[in-house]
Formats: sequence, structure tokens, C-alpha cells
Amino acid sequence: MIGNLSLDQLRVLTCIAETGSFSAAGRKLNRAQSAISQSVATLEDVQGVLLFDRSGHRPKLTEVGRVLVAEAKAVLSSVERFEAVAAGTRTGLEPELGVAIDPLVPSAPLIDSLRDLHKRHPNLPISFSTEGLGGALRRLRSGDVSVAICLLLPTVPEDVIATPLFKTRLIPVVATGHPLALLDRPINRVDIEQHIQLVLSDPVDRDGARYGITGAAPWRFVDLGRRMDFLLAGFGWCRMPEHLVAEALATRKLVKLSLAEDVAAPEEMLTIYAAHLSGKEPGPAGRWLLQDIKQRPIS
Repeated sequence: MIGNLSLDQLRVLTCIAETGSFSAAGRKLNRAQSAISQSVATLEDVQGVLLFDRSGHRPKLTEVGRVLVAEAKAVLSSVERFEAVAAGTRTGLEPELGVAIDPLVPSAPLIDSLRDLHKRHPNLPISFSTEGLGGALRRLRSGDVSVAICLLLPTVPEDVIATPLFKTRLIPVVATGHPLALLDRPINRVDIEQHIQLVLSDPVDRDGARYGITGAAPWRFVDLGRRMDFLLAGFGWCRMPEHLVAEALATRKLVKLSLAEDVAAPEEMLTIYAAHLSGKEPGPAGRWLLQDIKQRPIS
């Protein structure tokens, strides 16, 4: 029961709406037509509304009846998901899968695996967390998520089990009208230090890994999209994942900088890992997701 409602009454109501008559609903539910009529009459009486206009040959949903049928379907759908989550948990499936993704990680390689996971477990709730640099690892350690797709800089921590998935390339870019874009030669440290470097920063650990910071006075950003806005507006230069700037490079909104050896990053390919905490293996869905991501070829 839900207050004065029963789920059976809602099922009867939606069945009548779908089949078009009380008698057809009775046949589908394997009940006498009188029982169907009584269920509707009780529902109308308790709620104080008229669900069907019975003046014609067949009962017709009233205006409020049409609205309440839609509400009844939503309730029944929620009940089905509730029961599916409970049933999955009884078989060992985690009640919810939490996945944390670093902002520099491209989405495309993950989508097919997540689509197939949803097909296998259509009622499994999946929560995503995409925060600033370092956020995925913090979520993993706090227990908010069981799986992280992330960067691990400068090395893989001892409390994490991580498998390399693929590499993403960082390239130095600047807006077309920026002074650095006008230099027809490799950019050296003296050139760089005269201009703002737009840096993606860990919002919690400002003294953490300082990968690729070469400017004297970097501007720090937590949000990758916000940094992109400032980059396109010509406020400074930065290293960006190639997949995020490919279109802007093609349309000449951005240009790639040629950096001299004294400012070039030691390694412009960042490794993306699939990770979970050591001694805290994910549940069946999380393990399946990790295994499927590892097996998929990355183009």
C-alpha cells in the first residue's frame, strides 16, 4: 500500500488504459470484469475523482484520468527498478556503481563499455563524478566510488591497483591572435615567462604534482571547460588534450606552439589508468566494466 493506494489498483488502471476496456483488462490480468470494475470504483471513491467517463459504449479516460494514468505508470516503473535493484543485490550485484573520471580523460573510449554494461544490467544505477585534477583518486579513497578512470601523477600510489588503458596526448596551444602565435620560431623560456600559462589545478592539493607548469605566474583552473574559454579568448597558453582542441585547431581558433627544448614537457603523452583501491575490489558490475575497458582496442 502507498497511503490509501495499492500497487494492484495502479496496475489495473494502467492495464485498462492500455487495452481500451474493462473486459480486455480482465482478460489480460486473468480476472473477472466485475473485479476490475470494483477496483476502479474503489480507487475513484478513495481519491475522490472520476477516472473514466462511462456514458458511452466503452469507458473513456477523463482529463484527470489521463494525468493519473501517466503518474501510475511512473510509480510502477519506479517499483520495477526498486525490485530489480533488490534482486540484483541478492545475487551479489552492487546496488550502485560509482565511477570517477578525471577531466583530462576522453569519454569516447569509455562509452561503448558503459553502453554494454547498461544492456547487461539495465536497472543498475550508475553515478559519475568528474571533478578537478586529482578528484578521481580522492573519490576512490573516500569510498564514494569503486572505479576510477584517471591520471596517476607522478606515479601509481601504493594503495591503488591500476592498469594502463591508453595514452592521451597533450599539446601546447594558444589563440590565433595571441603574441606567442605570431613568433615564427620555437618558443623559449624567456618568451613563455612573459605570458600567462593557464593551468589545470587540483582544487584541494595546490602543492601536488606540478606537471607541465613552466610559466612564472600560472593562472589556475579547476574546470577544464572554463580554462578552454579563457584559452580561446586569448588570455594565455596551455597544454590541452589533443581530442579537446582538434576542432579549434582545424578552424584556426587555436594554433599549436612549437616549444624549444628548455620548456617542452619531458613527456607529452599522459597515461590513463583504470584503478581501484588495493584490497577493495569492485563488485561484479565494476569488475566487468574494468575488464571490458581493458580489452577494447583504443583507436
